[in-house]
Amino acid sequence: MHVKELLDISGKVAIVTGGGRGIGKFIATGLAEAGANVVIASRKIDTCTAVSDELAGLGVKTLAVKCDMAKDEDIAALVGATMEAFGTVDILVNNAGVTWGAPTLEFPLDRWDKVFAVNVRGVWSLSQKAAVIMKDKGGGKIINISSIFGSRGSIEEVHPAVAYNSSKAAVEVLTKNLAVKLARYKIYVNCIAPGFFRTDMMEYIFKPEMKPILDMSLAQIPLVKYGQEDDIKGLAVFLASRASDFMTGAIIPVDGGLGAQ
Repeated sequence: MHVKELLDISGKVAIVTGGGRGIGKFIATGLAEAGANVVIASRKIDTCTAVSDELAGLGVKTLAVKCDMAKDEDIAALVGATMEAFGTVDILVNNAGVTWGAPTLEFPLDRWDKVFAVNVRGVWSLSQKAAVIMKDKGGGKIINISSIFGSRGSIEEVHPAVAYNSSKAAVEVLTKNLAVKLARYKIYVNCIAPGFFRTDMMEYIFKPEMKPILDMSLAQIPLVKYGQEDDIKGLAVFLASRASDFMTGAIIPVDGGLGAQ
């Protein structure tokens, strides 16, 4: 098969959670540029609609859906809206995530539960629902978004968010577990672990008062730069396509070489 055919996802139906901004928007853009029809989901319907309208200009079909990944009814409604509009799910990108910053010794339990409800429970719930559809149609692709913090600790001053790291570690093991369990149905489950990308979630570190921390963080990255849109959307298309049909259960870092040290 020609490599262009291997990477072709024209006409496929993709759900991207957290697709209204940041890494989710980058990935949704890449999938649409590669020809996929894209469902953009997040808690903020305005940002979903804006991205949906933007991607429709590429000649693909799009849909914006309001979805709080901590709410079972929203997850069910997202799948229902996708099926009503497109009749199937070929690709699922579990990108939506939350974090909460507080000193570790004072971290509130209710915020820990909130982070895990979205970052782990929501990912599992949506993956299960999508996998049932994929099984019946003969296969599919699930792409989870973790973080470099899913396999390491982080300095309190830079990242005082103990629940976030732990939740992303859970996502990585869930990826491997689902990859093994769903392989018999030709459902491929892989994970991207981004490093420092300049997104809305990371914007706090670019404040003037954070410059010493920013400089210290940048100096630790071998490529001495932060990730941008073009650094991740090609990988997402690869994992969504037939080109990755001998990969499942992989955790792929996209971190400028930070994790290689």
